[in-house]
Amino acid sequence: MSTVNLATAKAQLSELIYRAESGEEILVTRHGQPVVRISAVQQPKKRIASRAAFRASLPGWSQDSAKLIRAMRDEER
Repeated sequence: MSTVNLATAKAQLSELIYRAESGEEILVTRHGQPVVRISAVQQPKKRIASRAAFRASLPGWSQDSAKLIRAMRDEER
């Protein structure tokens, strides 16, 4: 996390925003005391229309889970 004073932040706001968009957090201080943190906004997650539609979009397994687990267990022996 970078720290800049208020005067520098005012003069270089565009650059600080660009750096924040790149993932860096910037702490702005006034008289040596932290007052603001600049960071990127997290994009909201897309909602899935329905669970049934989501499950239908997943690839199917070639065997049921019990057989798959047994096969994985037997391979390690």
